[in-house]
Amino acid sequence: MKNTKLDDYFGKESKWKNEINQLRSFLLDCGLREELKWRQPCYVYNGSNIVLIGAFKNYVTLSFFKGVLLKDKEKHLELPGENSQSVMMYKFTDFKEIIKQEKTIKAYIFEAIEIKRLGLKVELKKSSELELIEELEENLNQDSDFKKAFFALTPGRQRAYNIHYSSAKQVKTRISRIEKTKQRILNGYGLNDCTCGLSKRKPNCDGSHKSHA
Repeated sequence: MKNTKLDDYFGKESKWKNEINQLRSFLLDCGLREELKWRQPCYVYNGSNIVLIGAFKNYVTLSFFKGVLLKDKEKHLELPGENSQSVMMYKFTDFKEIIKQEKTIKAYIFEAIEIKRLGLKVELKKSSELELIEELEENLNQDSDFKKAFFALTPGRQRAYNIHYSSAKQVKTRISRIEKTKQRILNGYGLNDCTCGLSKRKPNCDGSHKSHA
């Protein structure tokens, strides 16, 4: 289902205008509903995220949220980052290439929909390292600046944010919490760090801001 609120995104002049519009057409042909998430077009089936369209400097992508479960017989998919355990990306660099691969692209989309319909889940590898919630991992993989800033934080600060996000029961609440704290992370602050800039006990707050109120 087409979302007219995204027409401006697809209508603006850019290096990849033709490519992203063609991918949009394929996704809508497959019966997915169109939404705007993480400042990108997201395609949803029965309320669950299936795939994102992304436009980068050197290529455009379809990022499948449960891409590791796709059979990928033609080996088109690749991980967006070494820490990704679920998302897989299908990259394109040419409009004619997209047209030529229409049948294959739609087959991947329909398979992703079927994976969701069957309720299949990605089995995350157990590790002593921090296991990020799915919504945070997806957000980090789609925003390189955010990813760099998040992993520049101390392990404790990373864990605090992850716990804060995961404590929300609903997906939309977890996504909202990520969006609300993104700028704080980009600025290098932990969840509980003082941001007034006046404290002499950083990162703790000593109440200095109150005297300047």
